[in-house]
Order: sequence, then structure tokens, then C-alpha cells
Amino acid sequence: MKQRILTSVVAFCILLPVLIFADTPALPAALAICAVLAVNEMLHCIGLGRSPVIGIPFYLSAAAFPFLVRYLPREGLLFPIAGSVAVLVVLYLFAVLIFSHGKYQLQSLGVCFMSLFYILVGFNAIIYIHDYEIGGQYLYLIVFVGAWVTDIFAYFCGLLLGRGGRHKLIPDVSPKKTVEGSIGGIVFCMLAMLLFGVIVERAVPEIQANLWLFVVSGLVVSVVAQIGDLCMSVIKRSYGIKDYGKIFPGHGGVLDRFDSVLAVSVVLLVFTSFFNFFEGI
Repeated sequence: MKQRILTSVVAFCILLPVLIFADTPALPAALAICAVLAVNEMLHCIGLGRSPVIGIPFYLSAAAFPFLVRYLPREGLLFPIAGSVAVLVVLYLFAVLIFSHGKYQLQSLGVCFMSLFYILVGFNAIIYIHDYEIGGQYLYLIVFVGAWVTDIFAYFCGLLLGRGGRHKLIPDVSPKKTVEGSIGGIVFCMLAMLLFGVIVERAVPEIQANLWLFVVSGLVVSVVAQIGDLCMSVIKRSYGIKDYGKIFPGHGGVLDRFDSVLAVSVVLLVFTSFFNFFEGI
């Protein structure tokens, strides 16, 4: 417990300057580093970590896309380029499968593309929300608020209310998670999202928050955050590993710490395509 708390404090102290200077190259640089590390962790998890033929296109994409999302001269180019890269990577992986003479298996390459595509979209969605949405310089923070409030309060509510573990959530995937913890995470996430919207609205007079949307999204975000956590757990258990890495003592690797964040950022990106969390006055 002490190690987890100490690691969280140190990680927050490192993250805080990045968030403060999010309008500078600090944010894309930090997310590029996280994406490269996450790609490396996933490749090693599925047994492809020592294959440069597979790794190189994903490492290059992980390092480059955070900067492309921010610095492309035209926003309209972003999605065509991203879609084109995804199609080319699929064709590349099929070519590797065909000419490897059985060295690589279709299942491994399928899991590789699915998981790494999800990782890259998740990290880059954070920059897109920050740069292109109304009030994005505040809105992107709820990716972290929603994911980590859910994680923290699900843990403590499960510890306090789910003693004995009588009501397991999904024991086959994550034996320690309880129904009580899940509900606690949802409730506190909804409250945190509402509070976040109120604070921003009062602190920034020129924008108005759609508070009902913050409450509803709090419910969705919390559920998605827990699903994101469980998704990464499913992959770990399928390949027989406990943690993706050791970069965060007491927590594991980048994917162990950012599993919920990735899921929330993807869903929040979809949300912002249909609804405005903030409106200009």
C-alpha cells in the first residue's frame, strides 16, 4: 500500500508540469513516450517484443502521431491520414503473415493490431480533445479525473463495503474486484464530474458548462473505465502475466496504470462528436 501511494505521488508530480504546460510540446512528447512504452509492453505480452519487423511500424506511429495530431497544418487531414495508416498497417501485417512461412500466427497478429490500434487511439484522443473541442484545455482533464477517481474509490469502497468479497464483480477476470467497489466508483465519478463542471464554469466566466452532460458522462465514463481495466486484465490473463511492466512500482507498467485512461479517452472522443460539454457565452 505504501509503495503504491508513494509511486502515485511521484507520478502525479511528474504529470502536473505536463498538464500545466499542455499547450506546449510537453503534452505530445509525454504522450508519445507513454505510447511507445505501452506498445513495447503489449508486444512483449503477446510474444512479439523481439520482432522488429512487427514492432517498427507501431513504434514509429506511437512516437509520431501525438505530434501529427497537434501540428498538422489542417485538422481535416488528420482522420484521412490516420485511416490510411491503419489500412496500410493491416496490409503490412498480412504481408508479414504471408511471407513469414509460419513464423507468425494469424491470432497473434490479430491481437497485436487490435490492442495496439486501441492504445494509439487512446493516447492521441487526449490531444485531440484538448486542441479541437470547445473548452478542450479543461475538458481533456476529465479523462484523468474520471478514470482515476473511479479507480481510487472503487478500490476503497470495495475495501470498506465489500469485505469478505461476497459479491465478486467478474472473478474469472479480476478476482479482487467487487460489486460494491464498482458501484462506489460510479457514484463518486459522477459527483467528481459534476464538481469539475461547476468549478470550471465558475473559474472561467466566458464558458458555460452543460452540467447534466457531466453527470451523465460520469456514469458512462466510470463504467467504461472499469471495462478498460478489465479488458487489459483479460489480455494479461490470456498470456499468463501479472503486470505489463515494472516502470511504476506497486502499479506495474504503463498499461497497468493507463488502462482506464485509454478507454475513457476513446469514449470521451465519441461523446464530444455529438455533444458540447462547454458552450461559449
